Amino acid sequence: MPSILATIPPRKALLFQLPASIVYTDRVLRRELQLLALYRLLEASLLCLLVFSPIGPLIAEPHDANLAITVALAGLPAAFALWLWTRRPDAHLGELALIGVAVDITLALLITHALPTAGPGVALLLLTNIGGAALFLKLRVALLVAFAAAAAIIGEYVWSQVEGGSVRPLAEALMFAISFIAIAVLSNLLGERMRESQALAERHGEHAANLAGLNELIIRRMRTGVLIIDGHDRIKLANEAATLVLGGEDDGALDGTALAEPAPELAARLVSWRHDNRNDESPVLCGPERIEVQPRFMRLLPGSDSVLVFLDDASLVSRRAESLTLSAMGRFSASLAHEIRNPLAAINYAAQLLEEAELADADRRLLQIISQQCQRTNGIVESVLGLARRERAMPEQLELVAAVRRFVADFHLTLAPENGSLQQAGRDRPLDAVFDPRHLQQILTVLVQNAINHGRMPGDIARVTVAVEVREGRPAIEVTDRGPGIPEAVASQIGRPFFTTSEYGTGLGLYIARELAKANGATLDYVSVPGGGACFRLVLSGRNPLLSA
Repeated sequence: MPSILATIPPRKALLFQLPASIVYTDRVLRRELQLLALYRLLEASLLCLLVFSPIGPLIAEPHDANLAITVALAGLPAAFALWLWTRRPDAHLGELALIGVAVDITLALLITHALPTAGPGVALLLLTNIGGAALFLKLRVALLVAFAAAAAIIGEYVWSQVEGGSVRPLAEALMFAISFIAIAVLSNLLGERMRESQALAERHGEHAANLAGLNELIIRRMRTGVLIIDGHDRIKLANEAATLVLGGEDDGALDGTALAEPAPELAARLVSWRHDNRNDESPVLCGPERIEVQPRFMRLLPGSDSVLVFLDDASLVSRRAESLTLSAMGRFSASLAHEIRNPLAAINYAAQLLEEAELADADRRLLQIISQQCQRTNGIVESVLGLARRERAMPEQLELVAAVRRFVADFHLTLAPENGSLQQAGRDRPLDAVFDPRHLQQILTVLVQNAINHGRMPGDIARVTVAVEVREGRPAIEVTDRGPGIPEAVASQIGRPFFTTSEYGTGLGLYIARELAKANGATLDYVSVPGGGACFRLVLSGRNPLLSA
């Protein structure tokens, strides 16, 4: 807000400057000065009526008729000119107040001498002018104005004595002089207090507006959905999270909408809450995407029909629980992996000792399988430990076709023919990619083992294909089966930790596989097969993600 100093020229600041701590709007000050100018115009009109009206002589007998006519003719244009001056936007308010009260004192002095019987009334009217002007002046300037008015009324008394006209009592003049000084002081102090109160109120109002804006911003940016519902179950306010849940296009799009339109189940829950005032903690589905939320209701104010609704994302709560469980499982897996290492090392060492003995070719083949599976198991243990410790992957340049061929050959060593078949497909030309070999081995093992276990039709064996392809310019590996496929409802849950459709599964295999793929800058997605079956596609990076990051 501009200070009153902004309305006064620098050279006049000593006369008209208000204390720096007092601020006031120019619009309000100008309006008050215009009211004072209108009052002055009313006084000038009454004076003209008194001088030129036929009943004027009956009210106030003139001592000097010519002077009364001159003052009346000059006072009305002067008052009108001062009123017009106050309407100019560049007018200096303090200067106008001082000039206006000087004109008032001069006219009051002359009209009192011209119409002595009207003197007390003129002095009473002048009190208002002095008090009004004192609101715009500093205290010492207001006192100077009051002393000037007192000197004018006493001077008129002396003037009347010299001319031998109608002489009023000296006590009357002295009482009006004291009244001028008193009204100037009181009006100035009152104006100062009013300005301070106005400034304080405006500061508090600005602070309250800032707090209200801050509160609204916090509410709109909260991750928890917040709705304000009026007594007619219409949405008065919906923050960004609530708008997203209810399917609004942008912020404020739902304001004024009936709650039953975007969320009929939530509206029914609100009606039930209004009836028994009990919060039902069970989740409801809201919006076109059927997002699961937990609503909580409370009255905005005691006795008010407006209701504050909090929409907690039930999936977020579930993810937090999963995160805590995964953290515990990570620590458990790390401990378990350490415990597995010791017997695994003993098995591998025993196999190495057996290799030194004279054995038949069939037995040596069995030892080779034991050694390979020990190495494979050790790689899985290292991957689990790396995942638990959040270790970075160690990508290498791989030739995918050869890597998949080696994996298929190794997997055949442990795959019984009655359980299923595994074959390589896709391109046969070399294809380079960047990936951690240990992680690739574990991911393919999880995908193929899942396909062997679940990708079969009743009464038939599983037929699994591992194909190397190029998808959108990037190398990819697709693991496909010819089973019944995965239902859409289940497909949306694939990859979530601890989600499994098997009573013997843990629900961590695909989750770990996706985490390992992400660590290598790759993506692992489920792709539906139109002809039946399921396909998991691992899209790799053609370059080292650690070097390109």
